[in-house]
Amino acid sequence: MALFFPTTSLLLIFIFSHQILHISVFGAVGVNYGLNSDNLPKPSEVINLYERCGINIVRIFEPNHEVLDALRCKENLVLWLGTRNEDIKGFATNQEVADAWVNANVVPYYKDVNIAYITVGNEVVPGDAATPFVAKAIQNIMQALVNADVQSDIKVTTVVAMTALEVSSPPSAGAFTAIAARAMKDIGSVLESSCAPILMNVYPYFAYASNPQQIPLSYALFTSTTPVVVDGDLEYFNLLDAMVDSFYTALEKIGVEGVRIGISETGWPSKGNEPFTSVDNALTYNQNFVKHVSSGVGTPKMPNLQYDIVLFEMFNEDLKSPGVEQNFGFFYPNMNPVYSFWNC
Repeated sequence: MALFFPTTSLLLIFIFSHQILHISVFGAVGVNYGLNSDNLPKPSEVINLYERCGINIVRIFEPNHEVLDALRCKENLVLWLGTRNEDIKGFATNQEVADAWVNANVVPYYKDVNIAYITVGNEVVPGDAATPFVAKAIQNIMQALVNADVQSDIKVTTVVAMTALEVSSPPSAGAFTAIAARAMKDIGSVLESSCAPILMNVYPYFAYASNPQQIPLSYALFTSTTPVVVDGDLEYFNLLDAMVDSFYTALEKIGVEGVRIGISETGWPSKGNEPFTSVDNALTYNQNFVKHVSSGVGTPKMPNLQYDIVLFEMFNEDLKSPGVEQNFGFFYPNMNPVYSFWNC
């Protein structure tokens, strides 16, 4: 059975081992910590909430020194630290700019904050004006870490949108757009040399909501008991695996098949586009996603891989666009749960 899956922006996942303050984390679960709200708790309270809930990874989209300070000496928390998209060209064209960023945002913290990744931009590829500069920016941030004598296993990468794919269905046909292919070949070459993953934002919700006539809800929610898509010898029971494998295929086609994929965002909104959005759907998707990934089965194309996962997102944020964008959170800004998910 062949289905068409619209390429959309996406959110999170990846096989990851990183030694931090003598602690190795495998198969950890994280949550994105966005700040697009005018009523969020203090960062120290938020980081304490991460700890109480047993959430292992904190991803932030740009440096925030209050958040970084709150993460000091939190040995069980791993940080994925982002840079702003508008800074990428400067990093790429001037090593001193990259050095200054590392000196301001990494050097004061890396000894007692468990920084696993620096993510150079978010969803710059495929269409942002900074796209051609991403690979060189990654290289210059890597060099800045060397220049600053940062003794750490910090990896430098970027976060890519699913819209980088021109073709995503079936997974074996996955292919980048022409613009994305040029950028991804350069980025992939850098990441292969450093053994860093490429991070993706993967949202089955958006694919399903845009095409519910052809995409079964059970396929999007990990509840199908029979394969929905058969692609050669591979059977797909869930949409996320198909999306990830289409990205792997696209990487193979540009000659960077040695790069692993991580998922930096994924989730399901609890309201804002009924009947597709609901608390039940959000709970079902996130629970089944965590269970599926934690099982270590990998994807049909890439079996037996163990991934770390970063869900979207910690809070409902009121400064985002009305509708689903405001309703991906696990918690309200008062730290009460939107629905029962975490044991805290």
